[in-house]
Amino acid sequence: MSMKIFAIILVSIGVQTHSTNMVENPTSKLLLFDFRTAAGLNGWSEQSDTVRSAGRSKATFDLYRMQTAPQSAILFTLLNPLPNGACFAGVRVPTQLNLAGYHHVVFSCKTTGNATTYKIVLRHNGLNDEPYPTYEQKFQVENNSETVVKLPLLKFQPYYRGKIIPDGPALNAKNITSFGIQVAGGVYEHFKQSGLSSFEVDQIWADN
Repeated sequence: MSMKIFAIILVSIGVQTHSTNMVENPTSKLLLFDFRTAAGLNGWSEQSDTVRSAGRSKATFDLYRMQTAPQSAILFTLLNPLPNGACFAGVRVPTQLNLAGYHHVVFSCKTTGNATTYKIVLRHNGLNDEPYPTYEQKFQVENNSETVVKLPLLKFQPYYRGKIIPDGPALNAKNITSFGIQVAGGVYEHFKQSGLSSFEVDQIWADN
């Protein structure tokens, strides 16, 4: 076997794209999104209540560059509730993530504004739109300070339009095909939120 062919084989074995993570023997940490080195946010798109005719909220997602700190990504949201309190704003990206063997989604975030409850929204098996459920987990933040968030994968629960599905199917962690960050008004919750907020994050990873 020539050295050239051998080199090609080695490169082929080692190739792994960011969008496809096939984990046979997971390491202690798997980087899912690294906004510190991202050249752009291609693939990320707004997913707010304006997808419905009565929706009035807004989200934008941009890279945040400063000379005095590493690059990060920042989500700006405006929650504009309907009379019943219904509203949501966020972003999502199509993915192909195999998180089998991992136990948590982990990140550190900084927030400002009115919102103190956010959520991560996952979809699986290519079922990325209605009428299929989302898989959601909420977390609390402390505004104007850094919050470390560690979300157990087993606690992502199925929802449809903000309502939990008590007997819905479990999240397939081997085939996560959409990842989103969202803030909501809390129409079916004990909390209510509205107004302007920002959410800054530099990395998101999975750990076990």
